[in-house]
Amino acid sequence: MKRSELTEFAVEDEGFKLKIRRGGNGLPVVSQGPSASSTPPFAMPFEQAAVAPGPGPLNSDASAPSKDEEGVAYIKSPMVGTFYRAASPDSKSFVEENSKVTESSVICIIEAMKIMNEIQAEIKGTILEALVENGQPVEYGQKLFKVKQG
Repeated sequence: MKRSELTEFAVEDEGFKLKIRRGGNGLPVVSQGPSASSTPPFAMPFEQAAVAPGPGPLNSDASAPSKDEEGVAYIKSPMVGTFYRAASPDSKSFVEENSKVTESSVICIIEAMKIMNEIQAEIKGTILEALVENGQPVEYGQKLFKVKQG
């Protein structure tokens, strides 16, 4: 939303309504209207995303090292969708083990609602491990990559 300078996006289909609006702090605020059918399986993570405010970027926890592993961070998924390591099945992966990344390095794609979203590292370091398999569904906040900072 930041890159395209969108402040609001809404979609409605067969009784399902989804509205995404960028809040004052730049973070997306997601709301979902009532549905005529049962609640879709992805509704809960979107609601959690809207309820979980916090300072900084969506994956700000990614740069916080755990007490067990000093200097190690995790890049987390900023959305629900399908994880892809490359732009197409024939393309080389964006990153591999031991790849150096910067804050603006594209590390993967997450497909959500038929839209391919390039995900940036947002931290500087070296990829230690990919924690998700290609084509696997991911949740909001799920760890995608283990990174040694620096």
